Amino acid sequence: MMRRRQFITLLGGAAAWPLAARAQQPALPVVGFISGSSREMAAERPAAFRKGLAEAGFVEGQNVTVEYHWLAGQNEQLPALVADLVRRRVAVIATPGSMDAAFAAKAATNTIPIVFGVAEDPVKLGLVPSLSRPGGNATGINFFFTELTAKRLALLHDLLPGAVRVAVLINPAGTSTAESTLRDLPEAAGALGLQIQVLNASTRKEIEAAFGSLTRSPADALFIMNDAFFSSRRVQFVILATRLGIPTVFADRTGVEAGLLMSYGPDIIDTYRQVAFYAGRILKGERPADLPVIQSSRFELVINLQTARALGIEVPPPLLATADEVIE
Repeated sequence: MMRRRQFITLLGGAAAWPLAARAQQPALPVVGFISGSSREMAAERPAAFRKGLAEAGFVEGQNVTVEYHWLAGQNEQLPALVADLVRRRVAVIATPGSMDAAFAAKAATNTIPIVFGVAEDPVKLGLVPSLSRPGGNATGINFFFTELTAKRLALLHDLLPGAVRVAVLINPAGTSTAESTLRDLPEAAGALGLQIQVLNASTRKEIEAAFGSLTRSPADALFIMNDAFFSSRRVQFVILATRLGIPTVFADRTGVEAGLLMSYGPDIIDTYRQVAFYAGRILKGERPADLPVIQSSRFELVINLQTARALGIEVPPPLLATADEVIE
């Protein structure tokens, strides 16, 4: 009887052991991902992020968990979102396409590693004291969208040398980018002899209203500020710009692929890969303080020739020759 009882006890212990072992397995590290874009753009950007993690040795669902948060321009969600990530002490906060998210994360924690993707010099923004030696809990990539504002306007002038009045669409909710765009544009426009007409929009309806104002006060071209919410509304821009017949310059190639006229900017998709690669290196034990800020070196001029023909625009041959891609 004693042997039988011991045998049953032993069996019970053996059956319970795998359950206990599974319960004791450590949870996967969590990367809190915050993008200013919308879920509508969620195909290629998360794919690029996963690629960067894989290059660092991490596979989502196997040895890392990624929590995706898509703001779609709704920056008022940031304080509560970042506070929740900090409270749960995620392993890394990654903000590959939102300066406002980077600011919110930096303000909320000085211990949890942050990997940002920002459109302006992060030293000037106050995110890091030095590009080569970030020194704190944040590092990442500067993809120069803001610094390219003047260059994008100059390319617009090359494309439409007869243009005089340029409407500039600003999203005031994208506070940091809006401020830098409004700061840099007047001088660039003055140097080119262009007159600037500023329009504001932070919602779908406000975008419609902005285009409506152009029917009453026409412009020769429309310059759209670099903004994650605007990127998510690129199809709406194509519809409205086509209806109005206005040449439109966008910040990244996704708008031109959808049907807008021209874009000039960094390879934004690749910045998601680079941010993820740095996040992976941090998960392996490296410190943000020791990872120098990356500066984008890949920029693309994309022209939609089909749209140009529909607008009756003949693209100057020198501009066509310098384009990285021409969409027929």
